[in-house]
Amino acid sequence: MDTALEWLTWLHFAALGAFSLYGLHRLVTLRRWWELRGGPTPTPSLPADYQEPMVTVQLPVFNERFVIARLIDCVARLDWPEGKLEIQVLDDSIDETTAIVEERVAYWLDRGTRIAHIRRTHRGGYKAGALTAGTAEAKGEFIAIFDADFTPTPDFLRNTMPHFADGGVGMVQIRWSFDNADHSWLTRIQAMLLGAHFSVEHQVRYRRKLFFNFNGTAGVWRRRAIEEAGGWQSDTVTEDLDLSYRAQLSGWRFIYLDSCEAPSELPITLSALRRQQQRWAKGSVQTARKLLPRILGGPWPSVLKVEAVAHLLANVCWLLGVVIFLTLHPAVLTRVGIGPWQIVRIDLPLFMATSFAVFLFFAVHSAASGGRVPLRHAVLLPVLTIGLAPAIALSVLGGMWMQGGAFRRTPKFGAASGAGMPPQAGVYHHREWRHVAVNFVLFFYSLLPLQFAWERGTWYAVPFFSLFPLGFMVAILAETREKFGAANGTGA
Repeated sequence: MDTALEWLTWLHFAALGAFSLYGLHRLVTLRRWWELRGGPTPTPSLPADYQEPMVTVQLPVFNERFVIARLIDCVARLDWPEGKLEIQVLDDSIDETTAIVEERVAYWLDRGTRIAHIRRTHRGGYKAGALTAGTAEAKGEFIAIFDADFTPTPDFLRNTMPHFADGGVGMVQIRWSFDNADHSWLTRIQAMLLGAHFSVEHQVRYRRKLFFNFNGTAGVWRRRAIEEAGGWQSDTVTEDLDLSYRAQLSGWRFIYLDSCEAPSELPITLSALRRQQQRWAKGSVQTARKLLPRILGGPWPSVLKVEAVAHLLANVCWLLGVVIFLTLHPAVLTRVGIGPWQIVRIDLPLFMATSFAVFLFFAVHSAASGGRVPLRHAVLLPVLTIGLAPAIALSVLGGMWMQGGAFRRTPKFGAASGAGMPPQAGVYHHREWRHVAVNFVLFFYSLLPLQFAWERGTWYAVPFFSLFPLGFMVAILAETREKFGAANGTGA
């Protein structure tokens, strides 16, 4: 039994050591962002005889009854010359979304807008398949893409298209903003996480000429870059990340515009956020399996290879976090006799390189964002991630051994800050309780190290150990409330 505890303790510290590499990378990225902060990316000057190119805007949708009309209306109002703008609604829906699309397409056709409603009889390839089908019929030299929860502003093309005057640019991505960031504590934390992803990670990778990714929406592609990179492929569930790396490996350069923003909607339920994060985690690991051998074996600089590894394998930290939690109690039992010197020499540095480093990454960006991301929400980050970690870790494992998979959409409700969900939004809720049941089991398990620390008077450990049961209980209560609300037709 003692031998088993020792092995679990070694596993605990091995996972902490691996996690510390991620934390140190966060700090390095933060430092580089701080050094690179400056003005917006300048818009290229265009020749006097510049002619706007033909642009196709693709709207891939599946069962988006609450937001599709809003999206179509926004895209139809884009500022671009008549005859040079084509809109494709790539509709794979099997609900009343299709009728709404038909009505809005007819409305804009009557006003002279070039818009097409493209239907498939199957969902082969999911979003990648829909984009491929649309591109086969597209007339544009450039392809802009928006997901259903976005509301692009009229100047979107005016802000992005001038950068394609450089023939080596294959894609332009702009920053997401969030119309419902103040909807709840859940959306505030997401705004903090995604805000740093764009303004820190994308900014650093772009400015240092490293690979970064198209985020699946709110960007424009040069059609030739898509085609030369091999097109949209469905052997991962993050077709956007996959194509981004293949295009840059083929020599195309990407541009990120932090000064331009695309308003969007954040998931407002824990189950929707979990589903989104599971897909992103699984797909990033699938993309790593697919492309890292090519990247590491290629002629690119070492710094680019290291950053690609850090980027594509970042979601493995969800799995490491679960391993750290599951082996915490055995580690506590094994190290019951340690003194203050061991804590200062081993535990404190590991804490600083893991939990504190990740917290500092978001806290510094939050403090420097001019109020765009409230700092106080950074303290809720550990609570949220603990409750989500088990489900996302399973998706990481799935990404390690399987290709592709079902593209599970993230429910969107058109909910602005302070607004609830539509009463009929319960149709998007799944009634299964397995995630709640797993978190219940883990909640009780998480009480063991807390009880041990309390009984032995190890008071410095009590606040840290308390985070685990708190995180699981918050997830249990939030998801139970959502499911009962859906069952009663009241939403969450």
